[in-house]
Amino acid sequence: MKVVLAADHGGFKLKEYVKEYLENEGYDVIDIGTNSEESVDYPLYGKKAGKMVANKEADYGVIFCGTGIGISIAANKIKGIRAGLCHNVFTAKLTREHNDANILAIGGRIIGKELAIEMVKTFLNTEFEGGRHINRVNLIEE
Repeated sequence: MKVVLAADHGGFKLKEYVKEYLENEGYDVIDIGTNSEESVDYPLYGKKAGKMVANKEADYGVIFCGTGIGISIAANKIKGIRAGLCHNVFTAKLTREHNDANILAIGGRIIGKELAIEMVKTFLNTEFEGGRHINRVNLIEE
């Protein structure tokens, strides 16, 4: 499974931690930056990750900024992207089951390392339920 990772300066450290975990677990990780804590513009990274998932260059994305809010808004500007900003394992699970999210957004200044790993594991290993949720997801795409 290919997973694209993207972050701004506020999410850089957590991205690096998640990257190491995913690589150790055998995921094909595509890290599109940023590569330091130097200030950068999160929309550039959110949109690039969104385009990669939308174009099937990656199966899923995990994106980070200080709160996760800005980068998720940027990713969601890309047609076909459903980036879910999550704060715990429960929301990471439901964003896949109910919303068929293809990108997980995490706040690097809000979520701790171990919780982030649990959220990412849950997100990547949870299937979309379909059923009554299909119409709802289709309505989002209109």
